[in-house]
Amino acid sequence: MSIIERAAGKLVKSLIPKGGAPDPTVDSGEEPRDRLSHNLVEESIDRIEASFAQPSRRPPQVQMDDDGPATVISRQHGEIDLARLAATGAVTPDSGRSKIAEEYRLIKRPLLANAFGHSGVERVPNGNLIMVTSSLPGEGKTFSAINLAISMATELEHTVLLIDADVSKSSVMRYLGLKSKRGLIDVLQNPDLPLSDVLLKTNIAKLTVLPAGDAISHATELLASSAMKNFVQDIASRYPDRIIIFDTPPLLSTSEASVLATYMGQIVFVVEAERTPQDAITDALAHIADCEHVGLLLNKFVSGGSGGDYGYGYGYGYGGYGGYGQSAAEK
Repeated sequence: MSIIERAAGKLVKSLIPKGGAPDPTVDSGEEPRDRLSHNLVEESIDRIEASFAQPSRRPPQVQMDDDGPATVISRQHGEIDLARLAATGAVTPDSGRSKIAEEYRLIKRPLLANAFGHSGVERVPNGNLIMVTSSLPGEGKTFSAINLAISMATELEHTVLLIDADVSKSSVMRYLGLKSKRGLIDVLQNPDLPLSDVLLKTNIAKLTVLPAGDAISHATELLASSAMKNFVQDIASRYPDRIIIFDTPPLLSTSEASVLATYMGQIVFVVEAERTPQDAITDALAHIADCEHVGLLLNKFVSGGSGGDYGYGYGYGYGGYGGYGQSAAEK
């Protein structure tokens, strides 16, 4: 029996919440922004997307990967230290058939099938919008979001945008070794700011990062604002072939995370093995009871191998969470 099967089995037996879950009340309390904001977001995304295919007036930077040459042109470019990232145990483009790379291949498979209707699966509305969250801080959601983004960026057909939406305690940039002062917060506050000014095209082909930006006192409130709703709807409707992964606050840390969940097509719910209380998991899942496509990722599952290696189990369910029990290995 594989690590994935054991992990998902453990998840089924101990983590399934029983009974119905209350419907969350979603009320942003704000009026929609005017059409100017909508147009500016569209124009900004057009410019950054065009940079992936159009030649630059300056000699372009070229990198080689498994997909062949990729031209990297952007107003901002971030160099991820891949050796440092690999040393943390994360997925990298050259991970090959490593254990963690294989596990995340299994994890991404049902997500991609839902997003794009692969393998005869019915396409999920907004399925390319994937939220990665957890019940409590410290369960490994950011590490999981980064691994998922890098793994998906190795796909031939799709580019990936990783958004650091944990705006009060952002850590995506620190994990990747990148620096940027502006990001999502600035875009939401200032509709005149071109999105291309804050996006970071990385040295990993097909992976772009939108940082959180500088923290402000009401940062988390922005996640439940009409500006955030409009932003998500714009990028979802205009670029349905792009995977957009949101690293968001834990569900029990702020109510805004539950509102953000209503905009998503899929949610990856990270649970730390042997640590997260079952009551916390049940309470957190109640906050996203209206979200139909929720998958549980069991993180830091210690395998029975001689090295005590960590593993990752993934179970997928639909509405009411009654479908959990199928491991990623069975997908």
